[in-house]
Amino acid sequence: MPAPKNEKFPFAGSGLRALALIACLSVLSHDAAAQSDDAGAAASQSKPVGVIVLNAQDVPFVLTVPGRAVAFRESDIRPQVTGVIDEITYTPGTEVAAGDPMFRIESDTFAADKRAAEASVTRAEAALVTARNTLERYQTLSGRSVSQTQVDDAEVAVLSAEADLEQARANLEIAQLELNRTEIRSPFAGEPSVAAISIGAVVTANQAEALATVTQLDPIYVDLIESSARVLRIEETIRSGALRVNGDIGFSLTLETGETYPEPGRLVSDSARVSETTGTLAYRVEFPNPDRVILPGQFLRADVTLGMREAFLVPQRAARRTAEGLLTFYVAREGKAVLVETRDLGSFENAWVVAEGLQEGDQLIVDGLTRLRSGAPVAPKQVRLDDAGRVVEEEG
Repeated sequence: MPAPKNEKFPFAGSGLRALALIACLSVLSHDAAAQSDDAGAAASQSKPVGVIVLNAQDVPFVLTVPGRAVAFRESDIRPQVTGVIDEITYTPGTEVAAGDPMFRIESDTFAADKRAAEASVTRAEAALVTARNTLERYQTLSGRSVSQTQVDDAEVAVLSAEADLEQARANLEIAQLELNRTEIRSPFAGEPSVAAISIGAVVTANQAEALATVTQLDPIYVDLIESSARVLRIEETIRSGALRVNGDIGFSLTLETGETYPEPGRLVSDSARVSETTGTLAYRVEFPNPDRVILPGQFLRADVTLGMREAFLVPQRAARRTAEGLLTFYVAREGKAVLVETRDLGSFENAWVVAEGLQEGDQLIVDGLTRLRSGAPVAPKQVRLDDAGRVVEEEG
């Protein structure tokens, strides 16, 4: 039996359904708008940052090591005989050649000693001639007017005369050496210091005070210092194959002015033991120094190129260091800033060389770092760095 129709409100049932549908649509629309507002709010809270994309590449493995210049040769000039300084024959600061005279000691006494030694030699030579003549005569007369005992005594006299002659000649050599030593010469080519004494001063043989110092400056040594722990890590990197060492190690210097020294260096020797006080190893490197730019005692910085390895270059402006020496920087991953802490492998062209803690294609944050915290939402925008390290926005 059909349901009776409401004659007064013939569409009452369908109207209720329409109202319910309208209400549902209104609720859904409100929820969608709310979600859209939440997304917009989240987007507005993301910090705009400038990023560059990092890709692994073959990078020269360069260590920056402190060093100090050391003279190639340096000698204190001291007298070997006692006397009075008669002449100073060099000019301080003007290079002297090996064997050039620097000081002269009054030589009259030594010349007289030499003449006396020469006379002793002459006397000994004459005595030897007499002894030999006597021996020859006794040997001829032996068995007749000369006994064997006399012959034996004559032979002994010859030996004694020969010994006296050798002694006299030795004394002459000593006298000649002492006379020669009155002229004090440079042992090698170098630059002499200002004389520590003046003409008329009395000096003694092998005295403690040096008369002057001669220093050879070309070439020159630079002693480099590196921690033993870092050396061990580098050796492990080489053994693992991550660092490819090809040919000789390269050495370049940075002067105290910040300029790069044009001459390359070569390794002369390395330390056989670790310093008990500093835990470091010493390496001696030789550099040409024709213009005397480097002087002993200067503190320098050396860049040591060990080989090539695959690594990332992190611009220095984007990184900081912790108190423990770790390198820290931010990368953008999945819309958030992620703090990376790692060890660097030195520097190359104003960038830190990093092999751990990064992934291929990571977005390194180089701009907008102020008050940035790990986990903060970020809105990365591609930028680039110019030659001066300034941030430049990418076009397009």
